[in-house]
Amino acid sequence: MTPNELAQELASGRVRPAYLIAGGEALLRDEAFAAIRKAALGDAGADFDFERLAGERTTPGQLHDSVRALPLLAKRRLVALREPEARKGGKGEALAEALSAVVIDVATSDTCTLVVIAEEIDRRSRWVKAFVEPAAFVACDPPKNTKEVIGFLRDEARAQGVALEPAAAELLAESIGPNLLALRQELIKAVLFAGDGVKLTRAHVRETICAVADEPIWELTDAIGDGRAADALGVLSRMLGSGAPPQVLLGSLAGHFRKLTRTRAGEPPAGHPFMLQKLERQARRYTPARLLSCLRAIHEVDEVLKGQGSLPAELALERLVLGLAA
Repeated sequence: MTPNELAQELASGRVRPAYLIAGGEALLRDEAFAAIRKAALGDAGADFDFERLAGERTTPGQLHDSVRALPLLAKRRLVALREPEARKGGKGEALAEALSAVVIDVATSDTCTLVVIAEEIDRRSRWVKAFVEPAAFVACDPPKNTKEVIGFLRDEARAQGVALEPAAAELLAESIGPNLLALRQELIKAVLFAGDGVKLTRAHVRETICAVADEPIWELTDAIGDGRAADALGVLSRMLGSGAPPQVLLGSLAGHFRKLTRTRAGEPPAGHPFMLQKLERQARRYTPARLLSCLRAIHEVDEVLKGQGSLPAELALERLVLGLAA
């Protein structure tokens, strides 16, 4: 199912016993999980009936124990397992094998909802195939073309109660590309600029758009990818000083490192030959394990920017950039 179909189903009152949220678009994954969490726990039990598990540290026994525990305050427990294939080798295979059985076990449970979250999956895997009725697979893939980007903008504008001129949507799609977080930020900025109740036009977007998809962000990702830490910090400082939102910058870094990961795995994204050559050159600096570590670091900073921690956003981004460029 799509994230929109998930939202409609949850709004109808149905909460399934197990979900697999997977795909390359972090914003869609985060929002899908947030919707499930709210539907499963409501306002009760957030501290006592919600358990986070990390694939690189979780054992099959821990997973079984977590889904079998009874809720304390809420009607059901929520167990979230991130990246179940993060651990390689025998222990990782054991967790994947256990996961297949756990999904079947919780199918009849009314006391626990299991949510598995992953950026990349092999749909041929046995544990992935286990997420069938009454469980569900929520596909959170990034837009594949301009038409899908414009569709996201229309849905986003509708959710915000904003009238969006087609030409304005086209300009946003052309300028930002398939970066959903950046698109949302730019739409919000345009709404604030235009004022309540005003239809957003191409002129409004032109006045407010942040050039996150143009040269400045490439200066930052190039400096990081080439290992020029000092230059990367300088570009980051200038972008933050010019008003670029930290979440937008982080979203661009996440997108760039996902491209590096795909390129390192021999599956480069479509694009201009010059861009692909640059990605291939940068990808050679990173081992697959380090790229995974970089993506985890980006996710951790995302949690900081969402308020989970006391570290200032600018300092969190500076530390991240230093780590990515090292």
